Amino acid sequence: MSTPAVEITGLIKRYGPKTAVDGLDLKMERGHLLALLGPNGAGKTTTIEICEGFRRPDGGSVRVLGHDPVSEGAALRPRVGVMPQGGGAYPGVHAGEMLTLVAACAANPLDPAWLLDVLGLAPVAGTPFKRLSGGQQQRLSLACALVGRPELVFLDEPTAGVDPQARRLVWELLAALRSDGVSVLLTTHLMEEAEALADQVVIVDGGRVIAEGTPSALTAEDGDAAQLRFKARPGLDTELLSAALPEGYEVDESSPGYYLVTGRVSPQVVSTVTSWCAQQGVLAEELHVGRRDLEEVFLELTGRNLRS
Repeated sequence: MSTPAVEITGLIKRYGPKTAVDGLDLKMERGHLLALLGPNGAGKTTTIEICEGFRRPDGGSVRVLGHDPVSEGAALRPRVGVMPQGGGAYPGVHAGEMLTLVAACAANPLDPAWLLDVLGLAPVAGTPFKRLSGGQQQRLSLACALVGRPELVFLDEPTAGVDPQARRLVWELLAALRSDGVSVLLTTHLMEEAEALADQVVIVDGGRVIAEGTPSALTAEDGDAAQLRFKARPGLDTELLSAALPEGYEVDESSPGYYLVTGRVSPQVVSTVTSWCAQQGVLAEELHVGRRDLEEVFLELTGRNLRS
């Protein structure tokens, strides 16, 4: 039986009086894609940097591909790909030169020209890093993380600043990596990205794991409970609509003119909502019945206030 790709037990990391990671536990199996989610300051980047061997933990145990990332870093580094936030490339180096240099450090690298082409970077191979767009810099950083054929890849916000076309391309590449047995641990603020790609989602806040599971398990609700969304005139009295529904239902105006009814949705509930709207002289439009998404779960668990 193979060891987990990543296994963390009781991880603690402090910066002076601030505890960034506070007893975090995490286990990621080989060949899986794990999305590590959390608000700003939750401890995500610190946790990944410790797994990469860039920071020493103050407590707990961390094993990456069966190795201690600090004391056994030399054995681990050839097997791991890293994509940090911010790119990390020398501003004047050309995109093609950068990837070729990284490939030269690997025992059995992918063809840099092929990888540039796959990621849509071939036309800018001769362009200095500082002159690439933010999305192009992100894709080049991803290429540098993958060119050495790693067994495990750490990706910190891999599609930040990337346009929708490039984001889909990156998603397809990550799905292909997982199919090939590569383990991927990524952080992202895009809940759609986590829901589309991840085998496992771990949500952290305050340096601790507050929820984990598959996307479908985290978004599931008891029985047939679901949600009804509709669009109507802004400012409807949601308390009156709640009173018209059976006990236990909640109605919120999630944004001006967009309403969310939470509870078990039946034909009678839909009829009640549309009839009530008709009594108010408004038309309920764009009715949609479905389960909550990962973003709603995330906000329920971590709150809706902005984090610095």
